[in-house]
Amino acid sequence: MRAASSTAPNRRAVAVILLIPLMVTLALWAFAWPAARIAPRDLPVGVAGAAPAAEQLERRFEQRDGAFEVHRYADEAAARAAIEDRVVYGAVVATPQGPHLLTASAASPVVSQLLREAVTASVPEGTQVEVTDVVAAPVGDPRGSALGASVLPLALAGMAAGAVVTLMGLRGARGALTLLAASALVGLAAAAVAHSWLGVITGDWWTEAGVLALTVLAIGSAVAGLGALLMVLLGNSFSGVTSAPQLLPEPVGAIGQWLPPGAGGSLLRSVAFFDGSAAGGPVLTLTLWSALGLAAVLLARRTPKPAEAAPAEPAREPALTG
Repeated sequence: MRAASSTAPNRRAVAVILLIPLMVTLALWAFAWPAARIAPRDLPVGVAGAAPAAEQLERRFEQRDGAFEVHRYADEAAARAAIEDRVVYGAVVATPQGPHLLTASAASPVVSQLLREAVTASVPEGTQVEVTDVVAAPVGDPRGSALGASVLPLALAGMAAGAVVTLMGLRGARGALTLLAASALVGLAAAAVAHSWLGVITGDWWTEAGVLALTVLAIGSAVAGLGALLMVLLGNSFSGVTSAPQLLPEPVGAIGQWLPPGAGGSLLRSVAFFDGSAAGGPVLTLTLWSALGLAAVLLARRTPKPAEAAPAEPAREPALTG
């Protein structure tokens, strides 16, 4: 009996010893590998202006095979509209004075700097490249660092809400209402901090609060209803909020946009800086995750407690006969 009783703790200790390095390795792979492989991959950019100068600019982008996805526009106005609609991250306009670079640091400061370096390197030495930031990042967060850092707290809030609902055994309507209420309060608090205090986001206050709440709800319901804790953790590192999805290794960037953290980050940029442009896909992704998770919580039943054993009836003495 002693040997059997001591075997179980030993097995659990070995399992913990092996599990911790595995988890650390997975976390390093998920967070460090995409960051170490940042480079443009089919990054949508625009080229505008009259031929043949515009065609020459287009060929320079296409020389970097697979790095850029070039969109042609008739003039600068069309290129600006495409940037504001989040069709492209930036555009180069061919003018008689030389290339005119249009960027959108609100979409991604990293991409804006990358385009600036790429265009400057492609023109003859000494040529001045005029740069216009069509949709600039807010003064309170010119490098986009604070916006990128806000995704992790939202993911943690969603995971905490989902974990608490699961551990407390809240199922059915009570569990769903708990997730909805917690997400709404987190959205209001996060908007108060990011918009009102820090000035990191500058769109409509209530719309931003709704986006933040929907992001937390999608994460929390996925954890509580679907047990998708690992998927949410990967979604945070694959979100591309600190750079851009098109800068991450394939298919990491695409996968990140199918998960709540990435979709929430993209949707927040759209409503905060671009008047809701390109918001349809992220809204659909977050809504589907929320609906699936809440449905699982609503349909789940509490685990019934084991019924207490009925007290044994006292033994009756056998009746005497005769």
